[in-house]
Amino acid sequence: MSEPIHPLFVPQRLLLGPGPSQVHPRVLQAMSTPLVGHLDPVFLHIMDEVSGMLRQVFRTGNRLTLPISGTGSAGMEAAIANMVEPGDPVIVGVNGVFGQRLAETVRRCGGEAVEVSAEWGQPLNPSEVRQALSSVTRPKALVVVHAETSTGVLQPLEELSQMAHSWGALFIADTVTSLGGTPVEVDRWEIDVAYSGTQKCLSCPPGLAPITLSDRAVEALHARRAKVQSWYLDLSMIERYWGEERVYHHTAPISMCYAIHEALRLVLEEGLEARWARHRAMSDLLLGGLESLGVLPLPDEGYRLPMLNAVRVPEGVNEAAVRSTLLNEFGIEIGAGLGPLKGKVWRIGLMGESATRASVVRLLDGLMQAMAGVD
Repeated sequence: MSEPIHPLFVPQRLLLGPGPSQVHPRVLQAMSTPLVGHLDPVFLHIMDEVSGMLRQVFRTGNRLTLPISGTGSAGMEAAIANMVEPGDPVIVGVNGVFGQRLAETVRRCGGEAVEVSAEWGQPLNPSEVRQALSSVTRPKALVVVHAETSTGVLQPLEELSQMAHSWGALFIADTVTSLGGTPVEVDRWEIDVAYSGTQKCLSCPPGLAPITLSDRAVEALHARRAKVQSWYLDLSMIERYWGEERVYHHTAPISMCYAIHEALRLVLEEGLEARWARHRAMSDLLLGGLESLGVLPLPDEGYRLPMLNAVRVPEGVNEAAVRSTLLNEFGIEIGAGLGPLKGKVWRIGLMGESATRASVVRLLDGLMQAMAGVD
């Protein structure tokens, strides 16, 4: 006889890693709402409201604004697959893991990825980006990560956007970690494609990837010489489902659409400016407390993400043991370093519902005890 299958049990954690973040009870309750069909008039109305709220959060009037069915990585693939055709030169900013993923995705779509690299923990150098744009004939796009989750670096976008357009290139921005936690001004900064994820500062479970395309990007989509590499992520088809035609493309993840609807309501109830200020205030509180423990930030001041704090592990501290103690004894999750930063930094997320004074105080207390008790 087989062993009995026990009911699901998941311990309570304080999620202060690079994602996911804490989820508000209202969002969890929304996910338990009864299902309707993906073409039910009630659900179609919910889709319209989600698109409208996403426009507010992205600060855009873009018609083509919707959540891709998939995680933030699906948003990345959708942005690149729909904009890049075989042979297209694409300038890609690489100063962390997610810049590397973008360059790899460009190559897999047949594009020519021209990398502009910066040391992990540093922003891109605009003069090097300008040089890369001038080094190719008719660059198709400039692609950068706004909030590099692997390093905690906030990349200024406005100058790079102007630079891309002066070369006739599209400007594509990864805002997976930044959306809802720090200013993202799609229209004012003239971003052509911005994509994000639900599990960071929107404090919704992972499973959807908000994306928005400017009129310029939509024109590029419709003027493609070849079909989009991915059928599932083909926005020329998906826009007909989310638009007025309501042409069936795939079965939308209905419960996740309920969840993002409620999560966006919470964002807009708080107000974007107030939410941005809360993330900055909690980051300042955290960094002040960490400094007293000898834990200092990796990025320079002015280029630090308020929602994802990458901090240097003090000399002689067993970083993995401290993380394990925090998780197993205090129920707190923080993230480890990646790539060349492995073993050298902790990545502490204060995103959405996780960005509270109570979270910071609990983490500082647990970290102080964990560092004192680990050899």
